[in-house]
Amino acid sequence: MQRLDLCHPELPDLQFVLMVTALCTSDLETLNAPLSVRETVFNRCWALLHESPPPVNKHERVLDLMHSDEITLEALVHVIRQTFEEYGFFELTWEHPPSEPTRESTPEAHPLVERLQQWDPPYR
Repeated sequence: MQRLDLCHPELPDLQFVLMVTALCTSDLETLNAPLSVRETVFNRCWALLHESPPPVNKHERVLDLMHSDEITLEALVHVIRQTFEEYGFFELTWEHPPSEPTRESTPEAHPLVERLQQWDPPYR
């Protein structure tokens, strides 16, 4: 079983936000947070970055963090934690092995993907 401690994820903020929003927009049936909570988390994160309403189309529900700064990332982390805490979640759990990407990254995302593939986090 996979676990993510929302209060102490031991991930950099960017990875934390990307991981949680990916989980929130996934079709994982084994994720312990119900779809309504996941949608609320994503919609609140979207509202921090956009003036338009969040997309309805599932494939468009992706946060573009390419031009985000540290303050934006801190705000996203805060919104994620606060929203899950409102609903009584302090940890996300799911059963699903890591899988290969189902589609190619956009050209704009390639630099970020390449940096993440080379990243070697220190283990605590």
